[in-house]
Amino acid sequence: MILNDLLGTDVVDSTGQRLGEVSDVRFALDAAPAQLLSRARMVGVVVCPRTATSFLGYERMDVNQPWPLAQLLRWRHRGSFLVLWEDIAVMGPDGVGLRSEFTAYESTLPR
Repeated sequence: MILNDLLGTDVVDSTGQRLGEVSDVRFALDAAPAQLLSRARMVGVVVCPRTATSFLGYERMDVNQPWPLAQLLRWRHRGSFLVLWEDIAVMGPDGVGLRSEFTAYESTLPR
């Protein structure tokens, strides 16, 4: 599956209720910080209840300029949450299905 095929697809819980759309995917690098070409692994997906448009970097807590754009994007993505890979039951071009009793984590990134 190509990442672009996943972005914008519907996310449903275990009962089939729509929770939103995939707006971003989070990755982690497991290698040492100075190592080049580290292997990335998918940590989870960010689900937005309203739109699948990009955060444009404003999911980072310390990015707040220009102020009107930062406020607009944060308002538009309010209610977004991160679902870890372990809580995903089904993933495909038709959407993402979550396991029962999944945990929704804060989607903003620290500094």
